[in-house]
Amino acid sequence: MTLSSIANPDLVTVFENKPRWNQPDQRRRGFHNLHTTMRYAISFRAPRVLPLRKEIDWTIGERAGVARFLAMPHFSAFIVVRGDRILYEAYAPDFGPERPHPIQSITKTTLNLMLGRAVADGLVDLDDQVRNYLPEIGTGYAEATVRAVADMNVANDFSEDYGDPYAAIYDMEAAYGWRLPLDGQMEGTTRSFICGITGSDLTNRTGEALYKSPNSDVLGWIVERTSGRPLRDWLIEIVEAAGIEGCFHITCDREGVPLVNGGACLSARDLARYGLLFARKGEGVEGRRVGNAAFIEDTRRNPGPSYQKSRRYSRQTMTDGTVLGHGGYGGQYMIANPDTGTVVVYFSVLENSTAMDSNFSGPLVKMMAELASQ
Repeated sequence: MTLSSIANPDLVTVFENKPRWNQPDQRRRGFHNLHTTMRYAISFRAPRVLPLRKEIDWTIGERAGVARFLAMPHFSAFIVVRGDRILYEAYAPDFGPERPHPIQSITKTTLNLMLGRAVADGLVDLDDQVRNYLPEIGTGYAEATVRAVADMNVANDFSEDYGDPYAAIYDMEAAYGWRLPLDGQMEGTTRSFICGITGSDLTNRTGEALYKSPNSDVLGWIVERTSGRPLRDWLIEIVEAAGIEGCFHITCDREGVPLVNGGACLSARDLARYGLLFARKGEGVEGRRVGNAAFIEDTRRNPGPSYQKSRRYSRQTMTDGTVLGHGGYGGQYMIANPDTGTVVVYFSVLENSTAMDSNFSGPLVKMMAELASQ
């Protein structure tokens, strides 16, 4: 007797080429539970925790810009931390301080720490071509420099247009278990996918950042290859330096390769603890150090391509020359200011068709950067 089965309903592709968990009317539940929805994942906890003590400045919540974003229906969490003090935090009724939330592309900032250390140790030259480190890579990256990949400055055939339901970014989801492969298709892996990305003239002549998430996975592979250490070990080192209290969950593919382009889930407090690594230029708890202070400082000064007019994309971060940060699909953002030692985190779940909205993210980043700079 053979027992029948059905496709996992959360992961099957339905409308507009998206799995059920990412449909607008399911997305909030999907995001708030993504750490248990993904097919493959690993998680880490730190042995020593950075204690955060409340020292609430209630006037932060009274600011018109802040109050507006806390009142939005897609809001999940907001926190402002300076040093070891929580200056303000707020949560939606269906969320809370211990709940993990997808940080999506904020995960990319881990590559700044990894790459900074690899460059400082002489393992990676930013001006070398990718093929010097990954001879098996496809034409989409082979002749690009590591610097161009880190700065989202590569022109290839990969598309990350979230308004196009058939963009390549959605095809990539099957490689790391965020959806099931279509009938008749083989399940790939993250690295087999990025090796299949094609391109000819890889020079970006637009002056604007060409945002492509696989760039982060290429960098992670280079760091792993040149150091002889698996990405898992690099991530453990970062988690331990940050002193996070809960779990750092991260998607991986079926081969166990972590999705460093956007697979992590953390609580808002723990993302703030992680962001403090940038505010302190790589200094962690108990004297642990990650990244490289000079590299982090150079990241702020690096003249990377323009990103959404007011910022530049620099070494897997977004910067205006003062704050460092990154956004995430669906409405997430983290900002760290090394000058003030302040980190600001905002979680939300946009419920429009693309889960992206520049009219929302632009004012949000402005409000967060102002808070982090005061």
